[in-house]
Amino acid sequence: MNLITDWAHKFETYLTKNHDDDGSHDVSHFKRVWKTAQKLMTEETDELVILASCYFHDIVCYPKNHPKRSCSSREAALKAEKILLAMNFPTDKIENIKHCIEAHSFSANIPPQTMEAKIVQDADRMEALGAIGLARVFYVAGQLGQKLFDDIDPFAHKRNFDDKKYALDHFNIKLLKLPETMQTEKGKDEANKRKDLLLRFMDDLQLEL
Repeated sequence: MNLITDWAHKFETYLTKNHDDDGSHDVSHFKRVWKTAQKLMTEETDELVILASCYFHDIVCYPKNHPKRSCSSREAALKAEKILLAMNFPTDKIENIKHCIEAHSFSANIPPQTMEAKIVQDADRMEALGAIGLARVFYVAGQLGQKLFDDIDPFAHKRNFDDKKYALDHFNIKLLKLPETMQTEKGKDEANKRKDLLLRFMDDLQLEL
């Protein structure tokens, strides 16, 4: 195995044994973020930094309705540092990894300062768009006990959006705006493609309703 494959195997083995997932932030999520990140990388970016960041960015992840939600990425960065040091991971890469993890979070609102951090942020936000994003938004809504949509006014024509009550409202409050936040050109292109799928779903849902 090459260096990247070897470390990916080590990370997956560790996470499978030690990470309690919630279904939307599980090892499969980490692997998908890594897969997307690889498509956004350039020759100048540090592949090993991105790999580790993708696999450990949600090692601490409080639920969306938790009071410490905005602290998740900072705590994840500190926990990832301890794990990586115990694995004898190259120490010169850890500070960049910590920044990537801290900056990936939407709620933390920390601007990414390195290209690696921009790529990790884009790759993670891509998970909220497209087919996988569609699946995850309703999965999380179920966890939080939210309704799918308002029965009387599902598309909020005569009311304010409220994504604490209705999953569908989250599309307009956050998801459809994500392509504007992408840090890389490749990320923006892919995000807009995935946004189109959400828009088609909303059109189909409106026809059905």
